[in-house]
Amino acid sequence: MSTNEKDIQNSCCSGSNEQIPGVIQSGSSCCSKEKPSRRVEENSCPSNQRKEERENLCCETSEEEEDEDSSPSAPPTQLVEYQVKGMDCPSCAATIEKSIRKKEGVQSVSVHYGTAKMAVGGENQAVYDQIPHQMKKLGFEAEPLQTGREMETYKVEGMDCGSCAATIEKHLSNHPNVQDVRVNFSTGKLHVLHTIKPEEIMREVQKSGFEAYLEKGDSSKERQRTARRPFPSAAISGALLALGFIGTFTTLSAEWVTAFYALAIAVGGWKPLRSAFYAVRSGSLDMNVLMASAALGAALIGEWFEGAMVVWLFALGNSLQNRSLEKTRDSIRSLMNIAPAEALVKEGRQWVSKAVEEVSIGEVIVVKPGDRVPLDGEIIQGASSLNQAPITGESLPVDKQEGDSVYAGTINESGSLEVRVTKRSEDTAIAKIIHLVEEAQEKKAPTQAFVDRFAAVYTPIVFMLALLVMVIPPLFIGGAWGEWLYKGISLLVVACPCALVISTPVAIVSAIGNAARQGVLIKGGTFLEKAGAIQAIAFDKTGTLTEGKPKVADVIALNGEKENLIRIAGTIEEYSTHPIAAAVSSYASERHISTAHGSDFRTLPGKGAQARIAGTVYYAGNPKLFKEMGVDLGQLKNQLDQLESEGKTLVLIGTEKEIQGIISVADSIREITIRSIQSLKKSGLKELVMLTGDNEGTARRIAAEAGVDRYFADLMPEDKTKAIEKLQEEGKQVAMVGDGINDAPALASSDLGIAMGGAGTDTAMETADVVLMADNLEMLPHTIRLSRKALTIIKQNVWFSLLTKLAALVLIFPGFLTLWMAVLSDTGAALIVILNSMRLLRKNA
Repeated sequence: MSTNEKDIQNSCCSGSNEQIPGVIQSGSSCCSKEKPSRRVEENSCPSNQRKEERENLCCETSEEEEDEDSSPSAPPTQLVEYQVKGMDCPSCAATIEKSIRKKEGVQSVSVHYGTAKMAVGGENQAVYDQIPHQMKKLGFEAEPLQTGREMETYKVEGMDCGSCAATIEKHLSNHPNVQDVRVNFSTGKLHVLHTIKPEEIMREVQKSGFEAYLEKGDSSKERQRTARRPFPSAAISGALLALGFIGTFTTLSAEWVTAFYALAIAVGGWKPLRSAFYAVRSGSLDMNVLMASAALGAALIGEWFEGAMVVWLFALGNSLQNRSLEKTRDSIRSLMNIAPAEALVKEGRQWVSKAVEEVSIGEVIVVKPGDRVPLDGEIIQGASSLNQAPITGESLPVDKQEGDSVYAGTINESGSLEVRVTKRSEDTAIAKIIHLVEEAQEKKAPTQAFVDRFAAVYTPIVFMLALLVMVIPPLFIGGAWGEWLYKGISLLVVACPCALVISTPVAIVSAIGNAARQGVLIKGGTFLEKAGAIQAIAFDKTGTLTEGKPKVADVIALNGEKENLIRIAGTIEEYSTHPIAAAVSSYASERHISTAHGSDFRTLPGKGAQARIAGTVYYAGNPKLFKEMGVDLGQLKNQLDQLESEGKTLVLIGTEKEIQGIISVADSIREITIRSIQSLKKSGLKELVMLTGDNEGTARRIAAEAGVDRYFADLMPEDKTKAIEKLQEEGKQVAMVGDGINDAPALASSDLGIAMGGAGTDTAMETADVVLMADNLEMLPHTIRLSRKALTIIKQNVWFSLLTKLAALVLIFPGFLTLWMAVLSDTGAALIVILNSMRLLRKNA
């Protein structure tokens, strides 16, 4: 860092001005340390850029900005922060900085690639409002962070294709009072930053042919009161079509038959025609434009039946698709309803029912047997078993007592509990899960991004081809105008890539929703696809494969009974806080072996402990302690060597003259670990690897017990990264499973980072690509199977969509494909793709 930069940084960090919430005052907080996220965006940089850039770029100010800020006449600059999406390398940050700095009214700009944030200083609010729009032009997304005005979220009904989302987005972007808008087809949600009333946003969406309503506070009863019953256009259009069709076999005049068909087109086609108008006006070419063109074209050439059939099939197909898509989009809604809406709060000597939003941190709530826990907290009175499956996916209830944490949405199965609230309703574990899952469902997978790019090119090309088919043959080759217009209109219908566009997002939303209900958070489509392609999994040993706590493995009494040996050992270790001492004490307590009366307790650092029992001084310690006292260990050498070779820690019990017994202590393997490893092997993974800092003996024993294929021992934290890289060099796609904190470097260098125990730590939720909410591997095999099935279904959907389109295109020109058959092939293919994807919603997908 140059001298000027150091001076700037020192002055920057020495300021003590009071900050305005959501706005960074220059010279006050630009140097605040904030932990960057592990990855900026799903589509991350190449492997050599995957690790976090941890340089603090905040205070790297150009000389030009320094002069401007230091000028006495310049007003103090307010910096507004934005979250930037789409940056995949540091050069992107440089490009954004240069472009935004040139905009009128921008006084300063600093883009941090490592944290995916941008700080902008502007002359007035209008500058900040224009930033998201300017960023979109550059190919990135920018969302203001805590500006006092948050993006409102609306639920949009009626979107059944990605182009529908584009139409709404383009239409709202043209509104002068809308600063930023994002529409996601996968989740059916609209995120908009605006300065008008929500009712006007809803009206604007309605103009585009869709219905929108505010998501906040959306309960089922509220929704029933506010939502208007949709007009049954498909049913009425179908009835009019049927009347016209029946009329052709009766004495009904041709004019009446045509009138029925015309009414069927008008009733069923009004909504898509209106949507097509706004789509064209906003420069979007969506399915409504194609279908409206086809219906009107059929009517113009006198094919009234064909036109009516197109409209009816389109309306019917949309109705069925919307119902199916809503089931998929609401795959996460069941999580939202897990936590109760009210809590029983202690006020003085009374218990008062309150809405969970009104309960503050520190208040005490009661949870009765059979009830769900309303808020995260800590038990201050009572003990019970809690079913944590809704949060962690664990199959068995977990025993809880005073001092233990409980999570909103879990079920209290037995005793009554008094719980001190530790988190507000919006900060509970279940609230974070829902937020993370919704974010994940909105992120595009590589396959989806490719399909979207393909559709964006394919649709205009086929649209232009259809126009050429209508015009070129009659003019230059010969043939009836009506015949070629009909073929061109059929081609327009086939041009709609609806089934192809929804082939990937619906499958991803279904799979991520399924995983979330099983206690697994998959951070987006990219990581879902990566999980399905994983060939090897590396596990951290301590706390992942094992309990992470030492337990007594062997008790060998040389003189007398085992029970007496345990009593002596328990008495010596009773007052020690050492983990090994705690293991011995727990072992005695579990077997209801009481301690003897002891005195003269003394800790021998690095060696063990001693106590006087019944007038005799007994020792519990390592072999080194007894060697120093001159006790002969020769006869025990083979036995001690055998235990140590198995990676066990030895505690010898005896006096100054003799050894009375041996207690070995070891980190024990989890029972669920062995079952999970076996299940993973059956899933066809090439290699399961254990990484540990323990010695060779311990590593060999744990690896054999767990059933892993390979292990790396004596590793420092940085060595775990090298082990991952070694596996990658062998040509494998590698996942790393750890706790999300100590294993952060290895998680970052792996192809897929999987953290365990997300329910207990926010860090695990933030650092990994996949989070197992339970503190065990129980749901890992399910996650791998689900991911692989999702990949299979995505491939099936894509190929089915492409082949259907290809077949339709081939059949148009010989005249085998009628207009209504073209519509049926399009809507039918889309419906089949959706239903195929919905198979991923099943629990055992």
